[in-house]
Amino acid sequence: MIIRSKTPLRLGLAGGGSDVSPYSDLYGGLILNATINLYAYCTIEEDNSGRITIRSYDDNCFETHPIAKEMKIEGGAILIKGVYNRLVRDFDIRSEGFAITTYNDAPPGSGLGTSSTMIVGIIKAFVEWMGLPLGDYEIARLAYEIERKDLGLSGGKQDQYSATFGGFNFMEFLKNDMVIVNPLKVKRWITDELESSIILYYTGASRSSAAIIDEQRKNTESGNCTAVEAMHRIKQSAIDMKLAILKGDMDSFAAILEKSWEDKKKMAGAISNPVIQQAFDVAIAAGAKSGKVSGAGGGGFIMFFADPARRADVINALSKLQGRVVPFQFTEGGAHGWKIY
Repeated sequence: MIIRSKTPLRLGLAGGGSDVSPYSDLYGGLILNATINLYAYCTIEEDNSGRITIRSYDDNCFETHPIAKEMKIEGGAILIKGVYNRLVRDFDIRSEGFAITTYNDAPPGSGLGTSSTMIVGIIKAFVEWMGLPLGDYEIARLAYEIERKDLGLSGGKQDQYSATFGGFNFMEFLKNDMVIVNPLKVKRWITDELESSIILYYTGASRSSAAIIDEQRKNTESGNCTAVEAMHRIKQSAIDMKLAILKGDMDSFAAILEKSWEDKKKMAGAISNPVIQQAFDVAIAAGAKSGKVSGAGGGGFIMFFADPARRADVINALSKLQGRVVPFQFTEGGAHGWKIY
């Protein structure tokens, strides 16, 4: 039997960073995000080899391990190993052998939530295979605990819930890791207008978000007034952006995006850099109204907003740089798994 999963990556539209502890524990976080048609893929193939064969294309890891209750978290494919170890511990899953293959449509460190999305996809494949009793909230919560607590990888909570639920979501992050997902029903003409206005540009530079997120965390813990007040405004932007999207107010959307980017840069020193600033200078000069780096910052994807009539001008200008424009569409569904007999 073959089991597959397909899990969407996300664009963080507003509020990014307010889902990271300790800010979310102290003040509560609010985030607006939406999934897009770039995906994380996982395939599990049953066999009777008595071994676990791992093929993780994102980190070029190809390993074989004997069936055991725990795999050492070392080398590559730590996301696969982390999920396997937790599911064995929590659900006592057993197998006579299997091969697991994973890959992403976007490179790691792109700012689209690739690692968290992959963990959700791996869990979803095991849920489909083993019939594990996990609903959407349980999958997202488990993915968060595996990534942030078991593996100790820095970051927030939004990516796991976005990948699991899919679509446009307004999310609330409260104390004790409590999360409330509020799906938004966005009219078709509004999503069409957003897709026509947003230009997704990959800088060509992946980055580790850990250092940026750790600096953000330290600024909150130390009571850095500039950083904390900026995060308050970023959180408020999620409310403002939600209203702008539901009404189809594109001028407000562009203005909120611009203000959020200025506040975001106050959160940590490495959020922007000369490569990112050059892309902004070129895009704005060509007609873009505003933009924001997706994810923690420092590289990856930039989301620019332009009048659709100027879209081609912005794309042509960006094409002269080292990165590339990536076409996308918004999606409605979250993680999906299926079997092939």
